[in-house]
Amino acid sequence: MTQSKTWSQRFESALHPAIARFNASIDFDIELIEYDLTGSAAHAKMLGVTGIISSQEAEQLVAGLEQIRQEYRDGKFSPDIDAEDVHLAVERRLTEIVGDLGKKLHTARSRNDQVGTDTRLYLRDQINQIRSSLREFQGILLDLAEKHVETLIPGYTHLQRAQPLSLAHHLLAYFEMAQRDWERLGDVCDRVNISPLGCGALAGTTFPIDRHYTAQMLGFSAPYANSLDGVSDRDFAIEFLCAASLIMVHLSRLSEEVIFWASEEFRFVTLKDSCATGSSIMPQKKNPDVPELVRGKTGRVFGHLQALLVLMKGLPLAYNKDLQEDKEALFDSVNTVKACLEAIAILFREGLEFLPHRLAAATGEDFSNATDVADYLAKKGVPFREAYNLVGKVVKTSLAEGKLLKDLTLAQWQELHPAFEADIYQAIAPEQVVAARNSYGGTGFEQVRKALESARERIMN
Repeated sequence: MTQSKTWSQRFESALHPAIARFNASIDFDIELIEYDLTGSAAHAKMLGVTGIISSQEAEQLVAGLEQIRQEYRDGKFSPDIDAEDVHLAVERRLTEIVGDLGKKLHTARSRNDQVGTDTRLYLRDQINQIRSSLREFQGILLDLAEKHVETLIPGYTHLQRAQPLSLAHHLLAYFEMAQRDWERLGDVCDRVNISPLGCGALAGTTFPIDRHYTAQMLGFSAPYANSLDGVSDRDFAIEFLCAASLIMVHLSRLSEEVIFWASEEFRFVTLKDSCATGSSIMPQKKNPDVPELVRGKTGRVFGHLQALLVLMKGLPLAYNKDLQEDKEALFDSVNTVKACLEAIAILFREGLEFLPHRLAAATGEDFSNATDVADYLAKKGVPFREAYNLVGKVVKTSLAEGKLLKDLTLAQWQELHPAFEADIYQAIAPEQVVAARNSYGGTGFEQVRKALESARERIMN
């Protein structure tokens, strides 16, 4: 026999079993149970403080909720689909524990403000965990960068060799992306941290509740100022998914580079066995599964963001059942971001090794020092555009002759322009090319060391 629902007196028959399954969310919103218990305990205490129920009743309700928490943690409370959702499952179990008193818990609130409260408590907690993971990842990048300040790596624009860089400078670019992610999540958390508890179904309540009391008890900065907005707002979830999408963009870009670096064509890094797999038929293969999976999982988070935007775009005020669909998108995005951050952190901490000899060879066998030749002439009074065109000609000639700029004789340099002197060779050496870019934020070794020091200070605050 199907157990009666809370609205059964209005209806003459039970839901069709298939519709009951379709309607239920208990399979995924059980994720919210700890937050539901926390929010419910705060609501019960508020009911007692305001005299809506007695203080003794409030204490009994809180004790019953804590018993459910322990039962859940011990694996003794696992509601099935008949409970419909986590909120009804908790209320039903509470009534079994404390009797009819359990039915008083729902006084002056609706599932609409209840689920909104649970979701915000959950997301606030998850954001803090993700921010901690970002800090850990930043620390790993800094540790690696400090080892490679004077290791050179080719820099690219349009995926063409551009100018050589300090490898540390390259890694610090991802540190800065992660820093923006960390800051952005902090901004999102400010808007997550508003309490809808007490908004009721949509219009508030006739009971003399104290919404500021529950907001403060639950660590919210304030209650929603408008009850309609409070139960129907999912901007905070969309903002989180935007921030999560940007985290995944940055992890995916880094993953793409690792995939290139690990290829035979580049061989800038070697992957350790702990973070790579082989081929089922090609024994020589070592595949970069971690960065490939991160790159692939990025699409999941993008998809959830798009889904939630589409979900919200046509919803009239206030609550609509469509909003049930926000949970799986949110939960999966949180889990995906956390898993990807963990995997990338392991990869960069212990799963790959840069090969300085390969990097040195790569930076010494191209024309990425051509700009420095033009800069050399410009510092000697030659207009930069004129110098630029002169160097373009010598690059063209050198390519035709199979030479590099370092192979030209001093006579050939001076034939190009009399301003060239013997110090041109030092000026175009890869190490000097990098060291000379000492402008603020540049790749010069001195600037990189300053950037590392600044970065350490930032993540300690």
